[in-house]
Amino acid sequence: MFRPLSVFWGWRFSRAKRRNRFISFISMASIAGIAIGVGALILGLSAMNGFERELENRILSVLPHGQLTTAKAPVAQWQSMAKQLQSEPGIVAVSPVVPLEGLLSRGAKLKAVQLQGIMPSNEAKVSTLAPYLEGASLTLLRPGERGLILGKAITEQLGLSVGDSVSLLLPAPGSNDFGSPKRHRFTLMGIINLGGQLDSVLGYTHLQDAQELSAIADKVMGFHLRVDDVLVADQLTLQAATGLPVAFYVSSWMESQGNIYHDIQLVRTLMIVVLLLVMAVASFNIVSTLVMAVNEKKGDIAILKTMGAGPWQIRSAFVVQGMLNGITGVVIGGLLGGVLATQLSELVAGIEQITGHRFLNPDIYFIDFIPTEFHWADLWLVTGSALVLILLATLYPAWRAGQLLPRQLLGEG
Repeated sequence: MFRPLSVFWGWRFSRAKRRNRFISFISMASIAGIAIGVGALILGLSAMNGFERELENRILSVLPHGQLTTAKAPVAQWQSMAKQLQSEPGIVAVSPVVPLEGLLSRGAKLKAVQLQGIMPSNEAKVSTLAPYLEGASLTLLRPGERGLILGKAITEQLGLSVGDSVSLLLPAPGSNDFGSPKRHRFTLMGIINLGGQLDSVLGYTHLQDAQELSAIADKVMGFHLRVDDVLVADQLTLQAATGLPVAFYVSSWMESQGNIYHDIQLVRTLMIVVLLLVMAVASFNIVSTLVMAVNEKKGDIAILKTMGAGPWQIRSAFVVQGMLNGITGVVIGGLLGGVLATQLSELVAGIEQITGHRFLNPDIYFIDFIPTEFHWADLWLVTGSALVLILLATLYPAWRAGQLLPRQLLGEG
């Protein structure tokens, strides 16, 4: 079978029993360092992919991408405005909204809320709430029935279950304070369980009920928008609002949740830089290993050169020896990182159950678990980058080995 001499020599050098155990220790340390760096980077990137997926699938599927709020009085003839917004480029769906700010009361328990008065058929096109509604749907909100759908954290704070009654304290229409609030009886129709911070702020009722309580019959206070490109939602929302005959305040998910997206991208970048530096340090342990290996193999180098081996064959042999150590670390780290990345959520959940400590507090973070999403592209990127670093680390000691002359080596011997 054909085997290039340099590859064969490199393989023999790496398999040969070493006289200096310290060289073996440095070699094992470099392999372990590379494996840890590769595995940690794959694991970290998978976690960042998971956070980005949950941001898109949970937060951005539930919250409107853009929001228009009237700058002055409630808007009449909003149907024509909704059609105009729908026709704007980049706008996928439009839903009218009337917000209600008040206090939910049950017994001695109070909770400040901002309910969204919505039209269920329209809001279902803007917000994908269905997967997160426990035994309910937006169609349960019917005009005149005073139904509510609330986030799970709100219901837990008030001790509510589906079917329970709760009071909503609102200021009298036209009043700017709570000097004489009015009590309105509502029924809990469903619970939103997103498993994060939004569970403590989301609440919905029917648009007509909100209009009645706000004394703005057949009028709305704004619109929820869904766009086709969430990363430019603010621009698309502003562009859509400029053609309307009424002035609106314009906002998007970037104002309320954009910091989460930027934090994910920042952490991803920092993680790549830091762990690449870790792999670089581990890779440069190969330099130490090969330098000592060259000193140990001086006699073998002298014999090979007297038998006709050229400088590039000697250099290639030591490059192969260093790459074999590096590839071992990359393969171990890639396998370990890939396996752990696919099971990260379950592993963290098990640790939380054993220790009783929750890593992500749902009152602070937008989810209450560590997500993961393994991408093969990340595996190839990480392992490829590691192999390039390892190759660079082998060049200097291999070059030195090729420069040595037999008479110098035999003279030292």
